Amino acid sequence: MTLSLSIRGVTASYGRNVAIRDVSLDVARGSIFGLIGLNGAGKTTLIKTMLGLKRYDSGQVVLEGKDSLDVRSRRNVAYLPERFESPAFLSGREFIDFSLSIYNKRMPEESVRKICENLHLDYAVLANRAQTYSKGMRQKLGLIATLLTECPLLILDEPMSGLDPWARIMVKRVLLDISKSGRTVFLSSHILSDLGEMCNQTAVLAEKKIVFKGTPKELCMAGHEDSLEKAFLNIIQEQRAA
Repeated sequence: MTLSLSIRGVTASYGRNVAIRDVSLDVARGSIFGLIGLNGAGKTTLIKTMLGLKRYDSGQVVLEGKDSLDVRSRRNVAYLPERFESPAFLSGREFIDFSLSIYNKRMPEESVRKICENLHLDYAVLANRAQTYSKGMRQKLGLIATLLTECPLLILDEPMSGLDPWARIMVKRVLLDISKSGRTVFLSSHILSDLGEMCNQTAVLAEKKIVFKGTPKELCMAGHEDSLEKAFLNIIQEQRAA
């Protein structure tokens, strides 16, 4: 199995407060991997350590074969943060062009138009400043700019935030197509039904550590429920009672 992402024994703290402890994960190339956890569980901290945005106390992260502390590793990674906001003074198209320029890329007009259609965003609004967009439109803009980088590893923190049900369906289709093309998607989400439909593997982060790794079906088995949501809650409750 070729790995797109490997995390080994990572611990990270804020001052004296440990945020995540001894986290280890393997993410296969071409897979969709879902990270699950309650608010404050450490999901965003883990993602920041993966990207080199936060120093970890111990352990190692390897992105597409390169140590995450090596700046060259980021050439192969595109990241959409949880609270995405594009610069208000840029139009949607200007933001896309700026994002792609970081990777020394330009995208033909037809490719931009096609992905707008796929995500159900009116292509014409790209001429408008992002400050005029609704929350859902801004989220779609962030997704479009991230996906168009064509990076082999995409890290998406709550990518469905602010999207209506139709848009979520379209995003899931696009991410599944990306996975089939051999690119890797690592995402966190509170919408567990979406993860159940998309993910090859999942991990549950609770009490500062990984408490489960496996397929969505295996998560349901471990939580003794047919529903992913109920199984997740059972696992969390078991951890708190331990």
